[in-house]
Amino acid sequence: MKKQIFRAILSVALSVLLASLVLIVGVLHGYFQDRVLEELSQSTAYVARAVENEGIAYLESGAFRDSRITWVDRDGTVLYDNREDPAAMENHAGREEIREAMLLGHGTAVRQSATLAQKTVYYALRLQDGSVLRLAETQYSVWMLVLQALQPVALVMVLAFCLALWLAGRLSNRLVAPINAIDLAAPGEELDYEELAPLVGRIRSQNREISRRMEELRRQQEEFRAITEHMSEGLLVIDRETRVLSHNGAALRLLGATEPAEEASVLTLNRESGFRRCVEEALAGRRCEELLERGDTCCRVFANPVEQDGERAGAVLILLDVTEKERRETLRREFTANVSHELKTPLTSILGTAEILENGLVKTEDVSHFAGNIHREAQRLIGLVNDIIKLSRLDEGGPAGQWETVSLRGVAEGVLDQLTLAAERKQVTLSLEGDCGPVRGVPQIVEEIIYNLCDNAVAYNKPGGSVTVTLSACEEGERVTVADTGIGIPPEDGARFFARFYRVDKSHSGGGTGLGLSIVKHGAAYLGARVELESEPGRGCTFTLIFPKHT
Repeated sequence: MKKQIFRAILSVALSVLLASLVLIVGVLHGYFQDRVLEELSQSTAYVARAVENEGIAYLESGAFRDSRITWVDRDGTVLYDNREDPAAMENHAGREEIREAMLLGHGTAVRQSATLAQKTVYYALRLQDGSVLRLAETQYSVWMLVLQALQPVALVMVLAFCLALWLAGRLSNRLVAPINAIDLAAPGEELDYEELAPLVGRIRSQNREISRRMEELRRQQEEFRAITEHMSEGLLVIDRETRVLSHNGAALRLLGATEPAEEASVLTLNRESGFRRCVEEALAGRRCEELLERGDTCCRVFANPVEQDGERAGAVLILLDVTEKERRETLRREFTANVSHELKTPLTSILGTAEILENGLVKTEDVSHFAGNIHREAQRLIGLVNDIIKLSRLDEGGPAGQWETVSLRGVAEGVLDQLTLAAERKQVTLSLEGDCGPVRGVPQIVEEIIYNLCDNAVAYNKPGGSVTVTLSACEEGERVTVADTGIGIPPEDGARFFARFYRVDKSHSGGGTGLGLSIVKHGAAYLGARVELESEPGRGCTFTLIFPKHT
């Protein structure tokens, strides 16, 4: 705008300057022409009086040489000319000024010379004898006058142009200054130009509309951020160049990444081939799904392309934490395989023994022995099925019995009585020490937990060893400790000790199902209790069971 105003002012100034120059030259030229005619008429009158008094002798004396003098007879014959030979000159009766002088007494004429860029002014005066005396003066044309004065005119034009430049710049700055001073964010009420009022009003209206839309956009962004940040699922939005447009904390957590830099590529968040394949497939317009494993964490990535106006604009990636699902699936597969193996062993023994009896290969006195084998394996099957049922109930978290006030000492005494024969066979001493208050729980589950701990302590003990059950109270509640002097647990197996079908040494299992400690873990969790384990290989284990206080 400033440049346009500057050019406009400069153009107007130069146009006015040129027009003024042309006008001045034209006026001066006309003025000079009138002055030449006036002076020429006075000179002609003066010479005419001298000629009437002295005759041609005055002309031939050369007393007046500034102008061209021509004396023409009444028939048009040239009697005298101070510049040309009269005899060689044509008849002047047809000349405009001569003809006018003969009729009116005086006459004027102006004739242009195209070759010399000059014009000649003629003034003719009729004498008393009827002849005509004519004087002529040469005058330059307008363009000739301009060319003759070119140097001063050029100097004046340069000075005028510089002045016009300075004035145009100054005026344009003054005109634009109030416009530049307008605060577009909050235009004031007082304006230097009334013409700016509609513009300022429009700016205020647009500012209000922009503020309203920005506030709405900010609110939507905050709502979107609040929603996405509270999602357990990870969210990534990328453009066609893989730049991250939006993300939430869950996505960074699942990918094990830090906050990305502005316009960073999503591929910097995770370098795994599966993640890269998802991104590339989605940007190619195809839906993709991959499972990513990072340490103990598993997440499934779902990548979908995003189209806008028929063109691919980017992609949306959803990340789901499937660690627990995968862990449960792994446990399910292991449990199925273990159950199949554990069921197959007694069934194979029962089937083999039954075939021998069926084929009559057993002596009569040995039948009771083989029948005993079948009975033991059947009991083992029943025990395994019962343990599986117990675990299933505990896993489901459903009601496993009536909650009552349970005496831990009474339960411990009953358990040790049940294991007395087994302990005698293993040459293990059982003892009960201390006392504690009652707890709140399901009696069957409390008994099952303590029984499995004690049974495990007997089964994996050494001949001449001992199992000590200690009851005591603590700040958290009531405590039951089962300590043995058995084979202990290697440190590398500590994390797997409560797993289903886990056995430290199968030779000491005594035909157990391998589900006892798993039942202990799930049963304690069901009752709100906590199980702790301390073990040293070759020196035994100490299990501590802490029940919450009874209120």
